[in-house]
Amino acid sequence: MLHRTLISVVDDDQPHRESMRKLIMLLGYTVEAFSSAADFLASRALPETACLITDVNMPGMTGVELHRRLVDTGYAIPTILVTAYPDEVVRDQALKDGVICYLSKPVDDDILERCVRSALRSGTPIEDNS
Repeated sequence: MLHRTLISVVDDDQPHRESMRKLIMLLGYTVEAFSSAADFLASRALPETACLITDVNMPGMTGVELHRRLVDTGYAIPTILVTAYPDEVVRDQALKDGVICYLSKPVDDDILERCVRSALRSGTPIEDNS
């Protein structure tokens, strides 16, 4: 199933960024990948992004700072944070700030897929016909 929905991935770790890009493509979504928050913010993909998956710890601007910048500038992009260095204080604050999921690396594919679906639902109300 092909979705025209754009998922943007921001991660300074090239191998992780590439594996995340491939996984999201396998799930059927359109993907753009960026090596930094600044690259993403300067891109044409910004206004088209339906879901953002970003690393927490990056040079320049962290994933948490990127999420705050997006909210402050009017881009309510559902965001999933991923980190190799989980921190409960950061997690709790990020979730309070509206982040959809806070995941630890290595990311479980099924959990990531559920987070992406949840992120996309939060942006578009759907009817529950169950």
